[in-house]
Amino acid sequence: MTSLKYEKPERIFLKDHPEYGEKWVQERIAEDPPILGLGDLVLKDKERIHPKAGRLDILCQDAESNRRYEIEIQLGKSDESHIIRTIEYWDIERKRYPQYDHVAVIVAEDITSRFLNVVSLFNGFIPIVAIQMRAFRFGGNISLVFTTVLNEMRLGLVEEDEAVADVTDRSYWEKRATKQTLLVTDNLFGIVSALGPDLSLKYNKFYIGLAKDGQPKNFVTFRPLKDWVWFQPKLDKDEATQAKLEEAGLDFEYDAKHGRYRIRIVNKNDVSKHEALIRSLIQEAYGEPGE
Repeated sequence: MTSLKYEKPERIFLKDHPEYGEKWVQERIAEDPPILGLGDLVLKDKERIHPKAGRLDILCQDAESNRRYEIEIQLGKSDESHIIRTIEYWDIERKRYPQYDHVAVIVAEDITSRFLNVVSLFNGFIPIVAIQMRAFRFGGNISLVFTTVLNEMRLGLVEEDEAVADVTDRSYWEKRATKQTLLVTDNLFGIVSALGPDLSLKYNKFYIGLAKDGQPKNFVTFRPLKDWVWFQPKLDKDEATQAKLEEAGLDFEYDAKHGRYRIRIVNKNDVSKHEALIRSLIQEAYGEPGE
């Protein structure tokens, strides 16, 4: 086996670089949108003209959903004008194409704490993602590294039952699903309940959630059907998580709107077989590390 040689990367700044400027960065993102770390994105447009507002650097769409990303690039330090410009393009696109979900994405070489404080004021009301970009030289090569420093918050997003305030009971779900899939839900909740005796199931119209001391605590939800249960931990979309689910042979999908994985659990044998993985997903969604 050929051994690899360690080479220390050299950080370079592109703002005043004579060769690798904003257009060069734009081309790298356009030719490989997943490099941003936002999922399986495809390029829809670049230098998109907005009359009286300028040009949107890059427009991408998630290959698996109807979510679009309005992406603005800034070399050097982030500033307030960059925020305003990004939000303006996001607003134009969402009004022009309301059939899509839209996310404003700010990419900058240096995202300051003051910038993050300002952006955080909007987050939860305007979906904003802030990504810090760094360029490194490796010998005769150059590479870009993108790190999400502010993810989209979902403060304004409520679950379906909270929006309509319809609380149900177990008998409602036994009729809508089956007693068997309710028992599978109980098995899954048995793993959740290890996090604390104050957690309980909360039966709502569209899904079964959780409550802590009587208040909603939906880091995991369940949606029993006739033949299986959707086990739905609230997690960011992550390649490592998806690899674990695929390796386990579980059927799953990602609900980008609510920020949840939807994992098909057919029976109590599935719960037993995948208990370690299910427990780790629950612990991650709850926000506490595993033992």
